[in-house]
Amino acid sequence: MRIEYDRDTCIGMFQCVDEWERFEKNLDEGKADLDGSEEVDEDLYVVEVPEGEELDAEFAARVCPVDAIALYDDDGERIVP
Repeated sequence: MRIEYDRDTCIGMFQCVDEWERFEKNLDEGKADLDGSEEVDEDLYVVEVPEGEELDAEFAARVCPVDAIALYDDDGERIVP
């Protein structure tokens, strides 16, 4: 399972931070940061979800008010949103 985070789309509501500890507030930029992620395209960050953190990652993706977070299963099928 992996998360893709479009940081440019993020509006800094930080709801994801409350759901999954891998998201952190970056108050200087008014955006969340995704710890351990790799930038694969401009402002697009990807990280594999560690075993046991799938539910937290799913909640983080579901609460994003602007759908800046997408969750994919191991087959590459989009789960959220």
